Amino acid sequence: MRSLNRKINPNYNKSRIKLDGTPKINDRVEIGPTQLAFDEWVKADITIPNLKLMREFRVSRLIQELNKRDLDGVLVFDPLNIRYITDTTNMQLWNTHNPFRACFISNEGYIILWDYKGLNLLSSFNPLVKEVRNSASMFYFANGDKTKSDAQKFALEIKDILINKNKGAHRLAVDKIQIHGLRALESEGLEIHDGEEVMERTRSIKGEEEIKAMQCAIYSCEMGMHEMKKHCIPGKTENDIWAVLHSENIKRGGEWIETRLLASGQRTNPWFQECGPRIIQNNEILAFDTDLIGCYGICVDISRTWFVGDKKYITPKQKELYTEAYMQIKENTSIIKPGINIKDLVFGGRELPKKYEELRYSCKMHGVGLCDEWPLVQYPIDYVDGAFDAILEPGMVLCVEAYIGEEGGLEGIKLEDQILITETSHKNLTNFPFEKDLIN
Repeated sequence: MRSLNRKINPNYNKSRIKLDGTPKINDRVEIGPTQLAFDEWVKADITIPNLKLMREFRVSRLIQELNKRDLDGVLVFDPLNIRYITDTTNMQLWNTHNPFRACFISNEGYIILWDYKGLNLLSSFNPLVKEVRNSASMFYFANGDKTKSDAQKFALEIKDILINKNKGAHRLAVDKIQIHGLRALESEGLEIHDGEEVMERTRSIKGEEEIKAMQCAIYSCEMGMHEMKKHCIPGKTENDIWAVLHSENIKRGGEWIETRLLASGQRTNPWFQECGPRIIQNNEILAFDTDLIGCYGICVDISRTWFVGDKKYITPKQKELYTEAYMQIKENTSIIKPGINIKDLVFGGRELPKKYEELRYSCKMHGVGLCDEWPLVQYPIDYVDGAFDAILEPGMVLCVEAYIGEEGGLEGIKLEDQILITETSHKNLTNFPFEKDLIN
């Protein structure tokens, strides 16, 4: 996807509208990419999404999925599901463990958002949100020993919406609700269904504008990775390097990083050790997984491993590990196409050598969108029949990843690419290069 933005509007800096169709207002409430990000995308000739169209696609797709399941609506508390429906944010990380927000959408597309103090300030830019009501909190910190009664009041409010405003409806999907909330809804006679399944399946197919947003987010992340690499020298700490990615993400309008998966030297084996104050030594490796929520709230999940120091000291073992990880990514990516069953991905592609099986990564592939998403593609040894019985469709995006390290080994290699399923095959959305010096 290449952009015509420079041909259409070469004086975009003077425009009152940003290239993603949003107002260019210095005091705007809605968060989004910075001018640095826009400038880099234009320079790289990357197509920029139209956010109005992206928001409309998401709501339309969810309405379709609700009606497919004969559901009257879905009530969500997960901040990322709220983001998907409304494209609004409000203290996202705090909200993950203090669920004060909620959103309801009917099977006809009527959207109600419960937000902090009932303010419509943070959603006023989106006309798809029809009502904003007061907080939907039902957690102990905010409600104390009145949590149960507060949950009952909220349940009555939901019942009123369904029964009175939605013509007697009672089949409601709900995602991550507090226990008192679930009990209260059920006590009102509502038929509760799995909202997490609805939202994960809905979010798995990306529209054209979402794919553009993802390409923009990936490019910005990779710009941050290039800056990381400049600082990746002996004497720096792991935290020093990780801080660069945080900084570069925020500078471009990204939002947060979900993990701290960066390690160096012997801390690369086993994987999943979080970055810390360890000082990086000369002639050793550094591995990381971005796990980054970037521009437009899109997740960029890329892994790379770098050699730090004089490359003439790269060891044969490092090359062996890196080459196997590289071949895992390449060969497993090659079998991705629309119409293939997830089970075929599990048992297809490159076989993982037995000596790396004990420390294998948690999956071969997984979906990605606003975060790591459905589906999960397991290794054959972990496969559970029926857990992920589905067919790949165009518009899905998978992260293909591998960790290669031996139990008791000195080091390990982590690599990962982000892959779009197209109408006929697949497209690698990742552009950051692999380390040629580490490949046999």
